Amino acid sequence: MVIVVMGVSGCGKTTISKKLSEQLQLPYYDADDFHPKSNIDKMTNKQALNDEDRWPWLQILSDNITDWSVNEGAVLACSALKESYRILLSSTYKSIIWVYLSGNKSLIKKRIEKRSGHYMSSDLLDAQFKDLEIPDYGIHVDITKSLEHIINTIVSKIT
Repeated sequence: MVIVVMGVSGCGKTTISKKLSEQLQLPYYDADDFHPKSNIDKMTNKQALNDEDRWPWLQILSDNITDWSVNEGAVLACSALKESYRILLSSTYKSIIWVYLSGNKSLIKKRIEKRSGHYMSSDLLDAQFKDLEIPDYGIHVDITKSLEHIINTIVSKIT
């Protein structure tokens, strides 16, 4: 089983993915760890990534998803903002369980501004919401709910 927890930066992908991986006893991965240095440098300098920046990163993730699917599975925290990105991510493994974390820009901006030590600033949030194509499939979860409620909702829909 491969689960991709998706949404804009600051919606809780890391927290929810880690907790979900513990609950389901699956390895956890953060897509941000697979970005090339050039992407991280660009985001650190408050420059939004474009599709050209993202394609190599998405291909690396797709290759890993294939590997994880034949091994022990995984929970991946990944923005996966556009449908074209999700198509590439699932190009060789079609059975990804998609979990979309839904929240409003105001709440997410407050969350980002409270974070420290992360290269993604709230200045890039508008670009993320502009790129976001909300999937009409998968599990949609409201991020205003408690962590426990969110995890229980996801687990109940996949088991």
